Amino acid sequence: MPSLTKEHVLGALRKVMDPELNKDLVTLKMIKDVQVQDSQVAFTIELTTPACPLKEQIKQSAEAAVLALDGVESVDITMGAQVPQDTKIKDLSIKNIIAIGSGKGGVGKSTIAVNLAVALAQSGAKVGLMDADIYGPNVPTMMGVDALPPTKDGKIQTAEAYGVKVMSIGFMVAPGQPLIWRGPMLHSAIKQFLQDVDWGELDYLIVDLPPGTGDVQLSLVQTVPLSGGVVVTMPQRVSFDDAARAVSMFKKMDVPILGVVENMSYLKLEDGTVMRIFGEGGGQDLARTAVAPLLAEIPIDEKIRAGGDQGNPVVVADPESPGAQAMRRLAESVASRMSMEIRK
Repeated sequence: MPSLTKEHVLGALRKVMDPELNKDLVTLKMIKDVQVQDSQVAFTIELTTPACPLKEQIKQSAEAAVLALDGVESVDITMGAQVPQDTKIKDLSIKNIIAIGSGKGGVGKSTIAVNLAVALAQSGAKVGLMDADIYGPNVPTMMGVDALPPTKDGKIQTAEAYGVKVMSIGFMVAPGQPLIWRGPMLHSAIKQFLQDVDWGELDYLIVDLPPGTGDVQLSLVQTVPLSGGVVVTMPQRVSFDDAARAVSMFKKMDVPILGVVENMSYLKLEDGTVMRIFGEGGGQDLARTAVAPLLAEIPIDEKIRAGGDQGNPVVVADPESPGAQAMRRLAESVASRMSMEIRK
């Protein structure tokens, strides 16, 4: 029997497919540091995001493929991740910028943005959260931060909470005071948020856009080199009509739509009964209009609301709750879709 070699291992791994990218792990250059010593094999699988929802499936398939080789008795697999860079982003150490938008206020857009950012950070990604909602900059409250640290070396420093770097227009105004800015002022502020803020190296910058699709929103989308957009809606028809305008805005600006989130989708009672208080189908209909997947249906969950009010996002405060689990699945789906979009 010929000696086991690195080429034998790679040959086996060429039969293991990434279920989403539909290519084998070797072609995708995900296999690193293959080591063969007698009957023992070790290597690293480098995924395109630490939030990969299929991480365990890929690991198990790779292990089974290599164990099937003659002479292999043990396989040691290290799981790593290297998030791909969006080449549209210049002069910044940020790999992907993802906007969270909606056609109207009150659909829970900021709640989605906050929990998405924290869930991505929990997975091991380097994450920033930019609150650009001039009408209701709620991110500081939801993240439990109320001020920025002192400027350092001429750079604005971000606040930090739950492993996420945070910048908000809310830090620029006194509590309770309305922010009345015209488009050019906002354009300048957002530019400063990108260029003069010390974000460090980020895998994902989540941008909480203002609700609506007017000049302010268009100016923002033009200012920020967006890698992808996520549209938040609710189940009822009126939310669909408003959110469809956000879809049109992203398409008009050539921003890839990663998918749709249906927030406040249903209420699950203690006896298991599911109530669709706000109707149903709005998320699916919007996803069809956007030609993008429905990424998640987020339930009505008191713990989600409480987490936002207390500055303790539900994915941290109660990670096993239905709302937190839905948010975590959303983070995995967004990260997966972003990886697929960059690799097109």
